[in-house]
Amino acid sequence: MNIQVGNKMGKTVRPRQSFQIHPVGFVRRSEGSTWIEILPPFIPGLQGLAHYSHVVVIWWANQNDTPDARKTLVTHPPYTPEREMGVFATRSPSRPNPISLTTCKIVSVDEVQGILSIQSIDALDNTPVIDIKAYFPTSDRVKDYHLPAWLSDWPEWFPPEGLGLG
Repeated sequence: MNIQVGNKMGKTVRPRQSFQIHPVGFVRRSEGSTWIEILPPFIPGLQGLAHYSHVVVIWWANQNDTPDARKTLVTHPPYTPEREMGVFATRSPSRPNPISLTTCKIVSVDEVQGILSIQSIDALDNTPVIDIKAYFPTSDRVKDYHLPAWLSDWPEWFPPEGLGLG
């Protein structure tokens, strides 16, 4: 399919345009610890990260990267299975581009070995990490937000113990 649509600037956009994304590292889990192993060419990118308390990890949900999962536009989220919702209204890993993100507490940064030890990521072992960004409260949170009523029992903050993925 090669549909062309106009955007607000009057330019033509191709919905099936391709991009190349390469991992900068991989999530590793062992014996209750979680870290990101940064690939050697990207280790210098860790410089100065130890000055922050948290990072936003952008990762590829590779275990959901199938042709069928990429066609998913409507889903039943696990936190409200009785509801049918568009994937853009969920955090579902089954979506046209299986990109996920998690804000994680930094435990330590080893700028020599390329190890970023973290807490509380909802990615599995060997998950490709496509980017890491320092957490900035001024741009990574909002003061006045609105959630649907069915999420009213969720905690306001991510639980310190994480989501139980080990």
